[in-house]
Amino acid sequence: MPRSLHGGRHELGQNFLTHTPSIATIVSLVGATRGPILELGAGNGALTRPLAATGRPLTAIDIDEHRVRRLARTLPNVRVVHADALHHALDTPVIVGNIPFHLTTPILRRLLGHPTWMRAVLVTQWEVARKRAGVGGHTMMTAQSAPWFAFELHGRIPSWGFTPRPSVDGGILTIARRGSPLVPHADRRPYETFVRAVFCGRGGTLERVIQVAARVSPATAHRALSGSAVPKTALPRDLTAEQWAALWLTLRE
Repeated sequence: MPRSLHGGRHELGQNFLTHTPSIATIVSLVGATRGPILELGAGNGALTRPLAATGRPLTAIDIDEHRVRRLARTLPNVRVVHADALHHALDTPVIVGNIPFHLTTPILRRLLGHPTWMRAVLVTQWEVARKRAGVGGHTMMTAQSAPWFAFELHGRIPSWGFTPRPSVDGGILTIARRGSPLVPHADRRPYETFVRAVFCGRGGTLERVIQVAARVSPATAHRALSGSAVPKTALPRDLTAEQWAALWLTLRE
């Protein structure tokens, strides 16, 4: 296949999914959703073809113009678009994709800041999927988004399940927009600032860090932690979405 104007497959960060069980898992997860589908990074169509077979409206985008042309010829019932996942409109209820590993963070940030889609089924690096789902501790990005989104891990993809083979395994991550947010939408920006201050804060104990981050008295910080059922020895990465929300709402009052 000719070289893309944007570079070869390595420059584009493309690791095409070939692991049949993982493809089946992803298609099954998408099958449990409703509405039109947007696929990010269609590549050679490993996911596009079985998704097209569902009969649902499907738009598949890819930055490689040659693969876009070939896929459009073979799947005339799919809207195949030459586009960048960092700029294309995220205006469908369901987002799915094997996203380039080196673009995972910017794509996730863009998704989590967009107001319309309802569920995403993504292939990311294994460590990213594991951490976003809270396995072994939550990341700051997950904690900042958890009141509005639920993250879940659905399996590990061996590195040999991609072509070319990456240096790390992949993971299947779903993100669902909560029907009832744990924190009001109007609080999102100050809540995110608070979470960042806690994750980046110093003070020896979580209680002291929260006292400084929220600019409250020691008694208020102690009362907020106790009321949120947070253990004294907990670290920021140990808190659940419900505990973060309860902590914020208590301090906000």
